[in-house]
Amino acid sequence: MTFGMHKWVDVLPSERAALRLGFAFHFCVLASYYLVRPLRDALGLDGGADKLQWLFSATFVVMLLMVPLFGALVSRMPAARFIPLIYRLVALTMLIFGLLIANRIAPVEVGKIFFVWISIYNLFIVSIFWSVLVDRFSSEQGRRLFGFIAAGGTLGTFIGPLLAAIMAKHLGPVALTLSAAVLLELAVRCYRALLRRTDAQSTIPSSDDRSMGGSMLAGVVLISRSPYLLGLVLFMLLHTTAATLLYFEQGRIIAASYSDVASRTQVFAVIDLIVSALTLTFQLLLTGPLIRFVGVGGALVALPLATVIAFAAMALAPVPAMVAVAQGLRRAVEFAVVRPAREVLWTVVSREEKYKAKSVIETLVYRGGDAASGWLSAGLATAGAGFGWVVAVIVPVACLWGGLCLWLAGKQMHAASSMTEVKSDRKAVDSADGSATQS
Repeated sequence: MTFGMHKWVDVLPSERAALRLGFAFHFCVLASYYLVRPLRDALGLDGGADKLQWLFSATFVVMLLMVPLFGALVSRMPAARFIPLIYRLVALTMLIFGLLIANRIAPVEVGKIFFVWISIYNLFIVSIFWSVLVDRFSSEQGRRLFGFIAAGGTLGTFIGPLLAAIMAKHLGPVALTLSAAVLLELAVRCYRALLRRTDAQSTIPSSDDRSMGGSMLAGVVLISRSPYLLGLVLFMLLHTTAATLLYFEQGRIIAASYSDVASRTQVFAVIDLIVSALTLTFQLLLTGPLIRFVGVGGALVALPLATVIAFAAMALAPVPAMVAVAQGLRRAVEFAVVRPAREVLWTVVSREEKYKAKSVIETLVYRGGDAASGWLSAGLATAGAGFGWVVAVIVPVACLWGGLCLWLAGKQMHAASSMTEVKSDRKAVDSADGSATQS
């Protein structure tokens, strides 16, 4: 019998503590990022709004260097050591950047470096968080619980900007970066508590105190050998391409409608508020029941469908109000429905793939898609291709994207069934061994 932690969460009594820790862990991770994101965006514009694609490209280049370093760390250190180490190193860089920015030391150069670093660290800490979750929860648990855990992150997207708005003017960048560092330390504490709680409930010895071995480029090798992981790469590229094209079109519409920075900032804030409000509502009330009802495949298909609707809406009515509604709904569907379903796909791969291949896809592939799509958007604008032309192309692409979603979900279901059968066989063998010993 299940116990409803809340009426919208299907959670067993033994899962309640782990669920709360996952919720708090996600909250700390995203609140820390959203505390410094406004500072990153403000500093990124110091070099000129027309130079953003160069910052996107710089982010991708630095990511190329970071992924092998991350792979080497994962290969040589157990998760229980390298995860706290990464979070605390990031927290230390936050403090250093806060002091540099507050003292106006090479402001333009430091601002660009800060923009690139925040864009990189965000992907790493979020990817690591979900690697932990898919490692500690089963596929069946993920379908029930990931929506609620994701809501913890959404709450962080509320609290982070709220604290930033309060502190930025009166306390300055040091307060923002210090608060972000504190939240990352709290995330480490949540991680360790989650390990203790899930280890206590598991009959399988934990692997978090053992290194995984392998080479620093093991993630890339694992992806190249697995059609399933290559499918996840393609999913990520389609996602980032669509999101970046919409982002650049959104920028053109807002820039054409508002000439002053304050008004533009207000519009972007309204869009973020709509996204957060819808996402939190969906996660608490809709995500878990929806994934159980339509399955992982149905939940994943929601993203290409929402993307087509957003493209069409912004092409038909290129005004700020439509941008807010279209982007708000699409991103809410992405964060509330698709992200938890996408993480369920990772519950059936090996532990090495969860930490190494997943990191490559969600950092290097993600930022590579961002950079390429940014230049694609700039090239289309230079060539005079209107947004309507992009919409015409996105429809057949979305159909292929939907087919990929269903294929990935089918593979996941088959793998999950195989894992269940293996566990049942092991239990039967253990039971037989126990009976023989008693005899």
